[in-house]
Amino acid sequence: MKVYLTLMVIAAIVAYAATPAMRHLAFRVGAVTAVRARDVHATPTARLGGLAIFLGVAAGVVIAQNIPFLQPVFEASGAAWGVLGGAALVCALGMADDIWDLDWMAKLAGQVLAALIMAWSGVQLVTVPIAGLTIGSSYLSLAATVIVVVVAMNAVNFVDGLDGLAAGMVAIGGAAFLTYTYVLARSASPGDYSSLATLILAVLVGACLGFLPHNLNPARIFMGDSGSMVLGLTIAAAAIVVTGQIDPEVVSERERIPAFIPIVLPLMVIAVPLVDMTLAVIRRLLRGQSPFMPDAHHLHHVLLRSGHSHRWAVSVLYLWTAVLSFGTVSLVFLPARGAFVLIGTAFILSSLLTFSPPLRRALSRVWRAAGERAKPLQRLTPEGQRDAPHDPHRDGAEDEEPAPASAVLTAGDQDVAHPTTDRRSTPTRET
Repeated sequence: MKVYLTLMVIAAIVAYAATPAMRHLAFRVGAVTAVRARDVHATPTARLGGLAIFLGVAAGVVIAQNIPFLQPVFEASGAAWGVLGGAALVCALGMADDIWDLDWMAKLAGQVLAALIMAWSGVQLVTVPIAGLTIGSSYLSLAATVIVVVVAMNAVNFVDGLDGLAAGMVAIGGAAFLTYTYVLARSASPGDYSSLATLILAVLVGACLGFLPHNLNPARIFMGDSGSMVLGLTIAAAAIVVTGQIDPEVVSERERIPAFIPIVLPLMVIAVPLVDMTLAVIRRLLRGQSPFMPDAHHLHHVLLRSGHSHRWAVSVLYLWTAVLSFGTVSLVFLPARGAFVLIGTAFILSSLLTFSPPLRRALSRVWRAAGERAKPLQRLTPEGQRDAPHDPHRDGAEDEEPAPASAVLTAGDQDVAHPTTDRRSTPTRET
């Protein structure tokens, strides 16, 4: 575990250090989100934060190649480089979209190509750990891989609408997934703990954590499509690698039920984005619209309209991600009855925090106080040396009640650009 934690720290440091440079580059090339009445940010904000995330992931993988402990991962196949190549492609695609505003069909084609690169390198959905089920057809296996990767990328893209939301959710879910893959590697091969999935998740979580100080509300840079697609692709790659590695006959009797976790856990890690994307597609199809037509009815929009402040809405979605992902992982470490009691209790508490206004207001005061104490850490970044203009709609303000939704979002059924594209000077379709 020390090796993975070290790589996580390296990825975090690289992403953290590279983000100010990406912010400067974004202003130089015009990848800046203009301020409009329907946006939640108060000043023009740079994009291209996803490039810093990719650099953190790439640095971790390159350094891992030179660590003897992880040599089996690179000697077995070129899967690690396939994941990195696919991430590089979608990062470049996202950068182009952040600068020149590409058509959604061009982005979709690039996503499919990135998934094919990963599949060609060996990251392919071949087996499902349910009764030893194997996908018999190579074409079906390839199609399933592409679908999983593309869906994951777009799910993360759909949910990237508030400061720190996507990076924080992937970091939380990735940490839970990392815990499971490490335990699985120890159980499946006691003499060799090296694991491609654990490596991917370690550098991914580290890159997200390194980027977050720049992206937390009030954000000084957005990850853009270059970031959301990299996050979705890498988390999908880890899920595919783990699913293809599982052999229910290898795990111990105590882990017989958790052998199904490789299917359930990836879904729980991105459950909130998946639910958000599914509801968005259904909602738009019922209205006779394209599923890529942007609107202002995503889960985070609903939370803002219900009275949550910006920071509290993000915290609520963090909480649900933690409950779903770590709750699933608890099945590995606790007896089934104890795990389900823990999960049920967490669900009840999360529901109270989400839907109880008095409790939300009380805890919101505590959360704001914690945010004030954390400000010195944010000022350590180069951009933090200058105080950002005060915006009560973004930081929860000093009022007891959060700002009304009408002050933050365009209400009703009026079309509003997608959270990720909503930050741009010209609206585009989602992918």
